[in-house]
Amino acid sequence: MEAVANRNRWIALVVLCIGMLMIVLDQTIVNVALPSIQSDLDFSQSDLAWVVNAYLIPFGGLLLLAGRLGDLIGRKRVFLFGLAVFTGASLLCGLADSQAVLVGARFVQGIGGALTSAVILGMIVTLFPEPADRAKAIGVYSFVASAGASIGLLLWGVLTEAISWHWIFFVNLPIGLLTAVLTVRLLARENGIGFGEGADVLGAILVTASLMLAVYTLVGASDYGWGSAHTLGFGAVAIVLAAAFIARQATAANPLVPLRVFRSRNVSGANIVQMLMVAGLFGMFFLGAIYMQRVLGYDALQVGLAFLPVALSIGVLSLGFSARLITRFGARTTLLPGLLLIVAGLAFFSRAPVDATYLTDVFPSMLLLGVGAGLSFPSLMTLAMSGATERDSGLASGVVNMSLQVGGALGLAVLATLSATRTKHLIEAGSSPGSALTGGLHLVLLVGVGLLALAFVVGVTVLRSEAAERRARGLSEPAYENA
Repeated sequence: MEAVANRNRWIALVVLCIGMLMIVLDQTIVNVALPSIQSDLDFSQSDLAWVVNAYLIPFGGLLLLAGRLGDLIGRKRVFLFGLAVFTGASLLCGLADSQAVLVGARFVQGIGGALTSAVILGMIVTLFPEPADRAKAIGVYSFVASAGASIGLLLWGVLTEAISWHWIFFVNLPIGLLTAVLTVRLLARENGIGFGEGADVLGAILVTASLMLAVYTLVGASDYGWGSAHTLGFGAVAIVLAAAFIARQATAANPLVPLRVFRSRNVSGANIVQMLMVAGLFGMFFLGAIYMQRVLGYDALQVGLAFLPVALSIGVLSLGFSARLITRFGARTTLLPGLLLIVAGLAFFSRAPVDATYLTDVFPSMLLLGVGAGLSFPSLMTLAMSGATERDSGLASGVVNMSLQVGGALGLAVLATLSATRTKHLIEAGSSPGSALTGGLHLVLLVGVGLLALAFVVGVTVLRSEAAERRARGLSEPAYENA
């Protein structure tokens, strides 16, 4: 009987990861399919950004709230509802024959994506309470969450070459339906901890408004400028709302987000490291794909294949090897070399010339980045969830996903702006378009090196080993439980 239960847990993990993979793939594929969408639906260059922004704003804004709702009303219930919303909105996206329909459906899809992804890591932590099994399970999740970008590039190339952009949304339908059926059958029902003394409605409004406004400000900064009244004004309002939310959580009788969660150095530090790391990597994926297409002349399928070593390296390490390292040496010790390998990968890629040869100028970077990410992501997930209890695991999961999305949005907004500015200046100075684009990529990669170096410093100075964290807090139980 115990063997059957254990087998079902691992099958349930695969089901949850399939749901996560669907969301990760969707984000990546849409980004690189934008030129096809633009030409088919006659988007202007400025309006085209809303195909992405309409998804990112609700997605980033609702992650924290969605994670906490999972704790309160049941993570399985929130996961299934989010899956239904995401799958239904994907159908509308695929059927879209106008700009308004596609942008509106993408907004709804973002809501579903937030509800689904915010609780997955919390469900995994609950399914696998033993440290060794949890490390393996988080490794599988990390592979899906981090390697999905590379897989998405390859899948987009295949679908675009074979059919059309509509199918990047239609492929979500069978995946979503299968995931829902298996979730109902395999995952136990949970009622959540309830609202206790009442629901913190004001806190929910404040955190959602603050995060949505922050994401809106970030994604619009490249159009309006970082020093514009629009960016500074909306950014200031987002900060005020965030401060009001923190004050509310510190005084509310039944807070939506108990602040004790953030007292752990490992939880807070791991999320900071993840934001910095993802900010550096997102720019590399996005602008690296543009470099390969416009400078090296790769087609869609070749771009996907070029990034494939990243996914394969992450897979080899995340699916077992990283878990063994984490179990034996600890998550912090496994993380730090991984960050250094990512720094090396970005630095190597920053020397790629206009006439780069893949095997000598690009492939070594992809390999270093894949190995580094394969060590880093599982370690960060382990540290960020190191104190998660039954009551708080959904919230901790939401925080992890929020730091991932906000880091990605901030990194892409800043780095894309820097790249565009550098490219423009080089063209005005007489450089060829290919040389100018390559120069913009080099600047982005060097900034990424700086972000990853800062992440390494935070890892060294803030993060503790799991045992040291508990000793420092005088706890025998997980780091922030009952704090």
